[in-house]
Formats: sequence, C-alpha cells, structure tokens
Amino acid sequence: MASQRKGTLYIGITNGLVRRVDEHKRGLVPGFTKKYNIKTLVYYEMTNDIEGALSREKCLKKWNRKWKIDFPTSADF
Repeated sequence: MASQRKGTLYIGITNGLVRRVDEHKRGLVPGFTKKYNIKTLVYYEMTNDIEGALSREKCLKKWNRKWKIDFPTSADF
C-alpha cells in the first residue's frame, strides 16, 4: 500500500485483503498506516501458505525503495 501525497510505502500480510484495505482507507488501523495516511493498494500477492507469506513479507521489507517502485506488477504484463 502507499500514501498518495508523499508516496510512503507499506508492506504487510492479511487473511482478508478487502477488509484490511477498507480498514486502512477508513483510518481504522492505528499505527504506521494511519500516521502516514496510507490508503492506496498498489500491489498484492495471494497464497494459502502463511509461512511463505511471512517469509515473502520479510524479504520485500528488506528491499530498497527503488526496487519496490520498479517491481513489475500485473498491470505491466
């Protein structure tokens, strides 16, 4: 997810994407996303493997900003 104004990026996992995005958009989630006004979903991946999801999240969080911005999305294919 990202903020529109400053382009702050957020990476996280959830078991309910639609619900979680709605919570962020309405500012119901305290913490980082609310503080930085992060409300726009820009990319997601789906899996049924929670351990794999946690591993992928940790990996993506280590990427630098440029790598994250340059990462191809489904819109690029």
